[in-house]
Amino acid sequence: MRHGTQHADVATAELETALAGGPFHVALRAAITARGLPLQRVQHHLSRYGVKVGVTSLSYWQQGARRPQRPESLRAVRALEEILQLPDESLIRLLAKADERCDPQHPTGRSYRSLVEASGVLERLLDELESPLDGGLHTLGHHELVRIGAHRELLARESHHIVRAYKDGVDRYVAVHHGDPGCAPERTAVRALENCRTGRVRWHHDTGVLVAELLFDTRLRAGDTFLFRYGFEDGTAGASSEYVRGFGFPGGQYALQVRFAEETLPVRCHRFTQHSAAAPRSGRQELSLSGRHRSVHLVEPRVRSGIVGIGWDWE
Repeated sequence: MRHGTQHADVATAELETALAGGPFHVALRAAITARGLPLQRVQHHLSRYGVKVGVTSLSYWQQGARRPQRPESLRAVRALEEILQLPDESLIRLLAKADERCDPQHPTGRSYRSLVEASGVLERLLDELESPLDGGLHTLGHHELVRIGAHRELLARESHHIVRAYKDGVDRYVAVHHGDPGCAPERTAVRALENCRTGRVRWHHDTGVLVAELLFDTRLRAGDTFLFRYGFEDGTAGASSEYVRGFGFPGGQYALQVRFAEETLPVRCHRFTQHSAAAPRSGRQELSLSGRHRSVHLVEPRVRSGIVGIGWDWE
């Protein structure tokens, strides 16, 4: 009996050390060991939280062979903190540290932790609107124009969407705006510009996430296409240094244009890609700033799941 108590004390001590210093896979393995749960039981508990993760994936995570990256995997990490009776954010924090080591140039404004927190908030806001992320629509084309103001702030952005319904009865689209750190989403204006009108709007101040319903004046049938245009007027945060767009599903063409105020131009611009918020950035390519139109752009002929963006450097 005493031997068992000593073993439990050692496991608890190892867990505390791992949670304090990481890395993530060591902390996860120590937590599972300390709770005495086989991976099949962990998987069962996760399913009760509505999260599906295979035993093989859990094994890879605790061995360090793979790291949770997809939105479903990040939901699993949050659930694991509860299942394994760990402090809130303890495993998420270790994932963020791992990301910083893999990509030390990752801007703090769009840190892995901030994106993870925003993804959780986004899920809750979409639940409030009773809307799935794709909403029954496939994107055929999306042209986005981002305007940077005279004070280097994200002033506004405008989107022109071409979509096709894949089921009957679709009559709305939920747009997502993620402002820069320090923004005030409650002061961000939603503009329905063409073939839509503004419905319900929800926001979360701490993460800067805002979601807005754009209502169509028709119900689409499966196979119908639809064009609409909308925008967000922000300008509530400090200097902006990048704009990123995440895609949870593959889709059609995406074009991103960033236009700068005449009084304030960056010294360098570049494009980049990421497989996920946790992955290091790749595909860096310098972009030439058009002097007359003060803009840079990127085009993805066919979107894949992941992240694309444009970053810039001020003097």
